[in-house]
Parts: sequence; C-alpha cells; structure tokens
Amino acid sequence: MARDAQNEARRRLSAFADDPTAHWAPARRLEQDAALLGRLLMAAADHQQSGERATDVTLDDVGAALSLFEDMRLSLDRLESQVVIEARRRDMDWRQIAQCQGFNSSQAASQRYQRLMTRLEEIRQGVR
Repeated sequence: MARDAQNEARRRLSAFADDPTAHWAPARRLEQDAALLGRLLMAAADHQQSGERATDVTLDDVGAALSLFEDMRLSLDRLESQVVIEARRRDMDWRQIAQCQGFNSSQAASQRYQRLMTRLEEIRQGVR
C-alpha cells in the first residue's frame, strides 16, 4: 500500500480514537508493547549518537524486547483476521480486500486469510 494510502487510512481510523471505548484490550496491548519497543530503541539510539556505549540498555532489556514479538504477531494475526471477517460481513469481495491489503490478486488475499486462520487454530490447539 502506498504511503499516501496508509496515511489516509490512519486519518480515517483516527476518528474512532475519540471514543472512550476505543481502548479495546488486544489492540491496546499491542499499542503498549510497540511503545515499549520504541522506547528501548530510542534509549539505545540516544547513547549511540552521543558516542557512548548504551549502558542503560542491558542484554536483559534487549532479550525482554525480543520476547514480546511472538505475542505481538499473534495479536496482529487475530486483529487482521477479525478485520477481514468484518470486511466480508460487510460484503467486500476478495478483490477489494486484496487492494486494501496491497496484494495483487483476490487469491492472494484469500490465501493470506486462510494461512492466518490455520495458524491461529494451530496455536489454539497447542500444535504451534
């Protein structure tokens, strides 16, 4: 998706931010984790720019950051699948969904959704 289209999507969706119920737990957790990762990287970058070793950022801190990614991927997969389900419920066809997701074909969007659902089901069953 082109950067202009992404910015437009953010602008459209920001209208929902005024809603006090917008702090939906899965999305909120993802937002908080991403902010924590950003803080870690900023702290590391600040020390690198000053020419000093990032003494405030320890290996344990970096390890803690790395440990967040699997849960974040799972949250993103769940959110994406739920948005695709909502799109289909609102009668969007796979071609429209593909276009919004930046895929070249409706088949690619449909296959992406099927992979997401398979992964989520395997995680639910403890296979992954």
